[in-house]
Amino acid sequence: MADSLLKSLLTTRIGDVTLLGALLFPGPSLDKAWSDRYAELSRASSRLSQIGAQEALMLLRGFFSALKVLHLLRCSPSVSHPALSDFDRLLRLAVERITNSSLTDTQWLQASLPIKDGGLGVRRVSSLALPAFLASAAGTALLQAEILAYWDVPEDPYLKEYLELWSASGSAIPEPLPLKQSSWDRPGIEKDRTSIESGLTTTLQRASFNTATSRHSGDWLQALPSTSCGLKLDDEAIRVEVGIRLALDLCVPHQCRCGSQVDSFGRHSLVCKQAPGRTVRHPPSQDLLPQPAS
Repeated sequence: MADSLLKSLLTTRIGDVTLLGALLFPGPSLDKAWSDRYAELSRASSRLSQIGAQEALMLLRGFFSALKVLHLLRCSPSVSHPALSDFDRLLRLAVERITNSSLTDTQWLQASLPIKDGGLGVRRVSSLALPAFLASAAGTALLQAEILAYWDVPEDPYLKEYLELWSASGSAIPEPLPLKQSSWDRPGIEKDRTSIESGLTTTLQRASFNTATSRHSGDWLQALPSTSCGLKLDDEAIRVEVGIRLALDLCVPHQCRCGSQVDSFGRHSLVCKQAPGRTVRHPPSQDLLPQPAS
């Protein structure tokens, strides 16, 4: 190559090719991108433990979990990337650390559901990878066709592979392909809900899940922690709220001061007239409720 202009051109490996900052192919660059996101989550997780549980849970859900890596999920072929399971494992540890709880696999599955479906809204990236990429590919299909109209470009191999994965999971490929990620995400959420419900063996577990999926039951998760508005919850309140939502063990079985036996779920304190905090909890609720006419 004698041409000086050609010599000045930089060569790029296929695995390093990007379009508007998005990695287009698997390879060392994509591995590094996921490694960097993992390191950021690890650093954020350790720092979140130094602030209040309510603020930490809100920040984890809104800034450091799936939303932080959504651009990678939508634009890069990451569905089968091994870093997804590592990222989810770190998310689970972060939730356990913030809520001071230990989650079983079923409880973590429920926690990773959207809030309206009974979870905490801390989504697993492994469950979002396929819906995110398919929605992105479907949403940009027309634009891709216009850009590549004058070239004989083969079918996107990743889109074809991921549609086959979608079909293999038991879901029919919709026609036309939905443009919204929520349309691709909903079947997976319903499968997770079915899996959770099939594993509920006690009346209390079923009641907890039915309550968690009822309307407005998760509003407290989206409330801003404002002390002046009475919306700031302490760490113990967050632990109890999450425990009730996910049917966790909240205490060691013991005998209440009223003489009743308290199980590990700790529900007795919600109805016991001698439970600590009952007198503090009830007057504010009475102020909010309309009083009968005298």
